[in-house]
Amino acid sequence: MNKHPNRLWIVVLLLGWICNFLFWGAGPGINFAAFVVVALLGGFGLLLANGYKPARNSLWLIAPCLFFAGMSFIRQEPLSAFLAYTLTLVPMGIFAVTFLGGRWMEYGLPDYLFKAAQLVESLITGGSIFHSQVRREQAERGETVTKWPIVPIVRGLLVALPILAFFTALLASADLVFNAKVTELFSGGKIGDYVRQLLVILICAYLLAGTLLHAALRSRDEKLLGQDKPVVRPFVGFAESAIVLGSVVILFSMFVIVQFQYFFGGNANIGIQGYTYSQYARSGFNELVSVAFFSLLLILGLSSVTKRTEQLQQRIYSGLCVAMVALVLVILASAYQRLALAIDWHGFSRLRIYPRVFLIWVGILFVVVVVLELLHRERYFACAALLASLGFAISLSLLNVDDFIVRQNVLRAAQGQHFNPSYLGTLSIDAIPALADEFMDPALPTPVHEGIGAALLCHQDSVAYRSALSLNTDWRSFHLAGWNAQRALAGAQNALAGYHVNKDKFIVRVRTPGNILYECVDTDQ
Repeated sequence: MNKHPNRLWIVVLLLGWICNFLFWGAGPGINFAAFVVVALLGGFGLLLANGYKPARNSLWLIAPCLFFAGMSFIRQEPLSAFLAYTLTLVPMGIFAVTFLGGRWMEYGLPDYLFKAAQLVESLITGGSIFHSQVRREQAERGETVTKWPIVPIVRGLLVALPILAFFTALLASADLVFNAKVTELFSGGKIGDYVRQLLVILICAYLLAGTLLHAALRSRDEKLLGQDKPVVRPFVGFAESAIVLGSVVILFSMFVIVQFQYFFGGNANIGIQGYTYSQYARSGFNELVSVAFFSLLLILGLSSVTKRTEQLQQRIYSGLCVAMVALVLVILASAYQRLALAIDWHGFSRLRIYPRVFLIWVGILFVVVVVLELLHRERYFACAALLASLGFAISLSLLNVDDFIVRQNVLRAAQGQHFNPSYLGTLSIDAIPALADEFMDPALPTPVHEGIGAALLCHQDSVAYRSALSLNTDWRSFHLAGWNAQRALAGAQNALAGYHVNKDKFIVRVRTPGNILYECVDTDQ
């Protein structure tokens, strides 16, 4: 990299300009995925051109980057969208810190924390240190030192701009004529925009330079934390840990035995104990999930600090861990059953789907943890947790949460079960194509059909839908969910002719052809 430093600055400045072009004045859409692809290609090409070849295992990280980048303009359901952006950037960061070493699967939690701190350090100081090294090496070789130092210019601008803004504000306050000129210059003209865009380009270029330099110079993974000796030397005796684990296993066993009928009795327990569906479903759910979480911390914590010098001690400890995990899985099954009862009465909602998917992946993670304990591969827990997180996010993305909620709740309504059209009208625009499909089904009962129509009118009047239409006029903000919603609503317009929207008293209401009023606010979930 030091032999051709100008290549680095040219590439990152070009990527900074592309970033500004894609995002300035545009909403989120295909621009994020486009920039991720361009940044990967540009950075990858630069590193290869300078002789830095990635480790084979590191290349696996490109798959989740591209998958979630694509999902960022396919899904608009809030959690799926948040995870799409987050889990695009996280694998990209891991790709940078393990580019040459490729040992990210072996990272323990301390490694991930340490590597993240190193990457942040490189983002802040990497470009500046690299530029100073290049100038020093040029001077040592007797070469002409570059006369147009980019990094000092960036640093100077970063320091000068806030100082100028401060003095400009004071002078503008002191003189009304000067204040008018400044206001006209920056708010009425394009100079202010140009300055801000230049600042975005330079900051983006500097951060990308730090990332690429980290991948080239600090990602070899020669030595991992705790590889030769543990980060925390075991200091708890086997007897103490065995007593702790054994006591917890006995407690969990008593809890499962005493509450087994309550766990899995379903409808029978509601009548016997006097619980409603909601009370039964919500009773203790958070506590049971908390028990599972702290059990995981207990297993991992004791595993890292317990002395096990003999093979018999290791077998007993592993057996206790297996027993504890088995009981925790029963507890997770209980929590899952409570959600099933809530769905059976109220129907599907985001707050019932998220935990169900989460519980499945937590259960898988517990099984992996006990397998790693039996194989003495505790180091791979961090990798297992990362993969479980990716699995959870991928599951939500592929499920298409809001589409799933619509189709399942309409199916339940057609069977005579509880139906809440107002809730369907509060979902994201991901729900609109499913609503339109169901609305065109002539076999649905009239009340269900009109409820779906009301939900469609609620969506058509929503800020989210109008925003999606306006954003899709700019190709950078194009969002597949918005495009699908627009097409679906356009196809249903004729069938919605008998519906009317009433906006009195700040609450949007839809009057159906059957003269039923539905509020565009969820009142039952």
